[in-house]
Amino acid sequence: MVLGVFFAVVGLQGFMVPNNFLDGGVTGISILVKGFSNIHISILLIVFNIPFLIVGYRKIGKTFSLQALIAILLLAAGMYFIEIPAFTTDKVLIAVFGGFFVGLGIGFVIRGGGVIDVLEVIGYYTQKKSSLTSGEIILALNSLIIIGAAFKFGIETGMYSILVYYTAMKTSDYVVNGFEEYTALTIISANYQMINELIVEDFGKAVTLYKGKRGYLPGMIDDVHDVDIIMTVVTRLEIHRLKEAIGEIDPKAFLYVQSIKEVKGGLIKKKSGHG
Repeated sequence: MVLGVFFAVVGLQGFMVPNNFLDGGVTGISILVKGFSNIHISILLIVFNIPFLIVGYRKIGKTFSLQALIAILLLAAGMYFIEIPAFTTDKVLIAVFGGFFVGLGIGFVIRGGGVIDVLEVIGYYTQKKSSLTSGEIILALNSLIIIGAAFKFGIETGMYSILVYYTAMKTSDYVVNGFEEYTALTIISANYQMINELIVEDFGKAVTLYKGKRGYLPGMIDDVHDVDIIMTVVTRLEIHRLKEAIGEIDPKAFLYVQSIKEVKGGLIKKKSGHG
């Protein structure tokens, strides 16, 4: 959590705040309000997060609120006591590296059990009272923040702030999920036995087999036969090699890929010495 806060301070002080570039969430609101006043951003970060912490305490729990409070206080202290000069005035570099360091900070803090921006609590809370998803609500709120940046600091700054937000979001996703983000691969093939052996023996992966029927295609109504549908969970670093190996066995194999939010239990990682 401390490491994440440090990275966030580097991104904010070294790139974003001196140039009025915004990220989404409470951090973006704080930078925006700072542009209208002389209030130190540390104070704004605490003040604007308090309502969301209260909602989080009531709707999510005490542990979440306590960890979030610790992370936010660390961030506010870092912004107040640590002085980092602006690294560059190049707007593209500010947007890319500012977003990168802030995203890196957000990701490490989340992995440490806290958050440094609890605006998402509102999305979690309001999705139960509307037809919108949490992601759609957060996107709408962040869009309003970026429109405010465009109004106060200019359209160009608003557009660069979109780049900051996107970079921070993608970076934090990589840190939280890791490069080994898991993916479900489903294969339907007449050569399912060979493909099954390939996945288990050569790649060291566990598989799940479903019973199905193959042949419901134009011109193949009378050619219906049983087939095993193979499903396995792999990392995105393995998916390309596995698809190529399956293509060598059956170029006509039908397969599709699905993203997985979380994996628990079972044989996921290949044991050392296999492959």
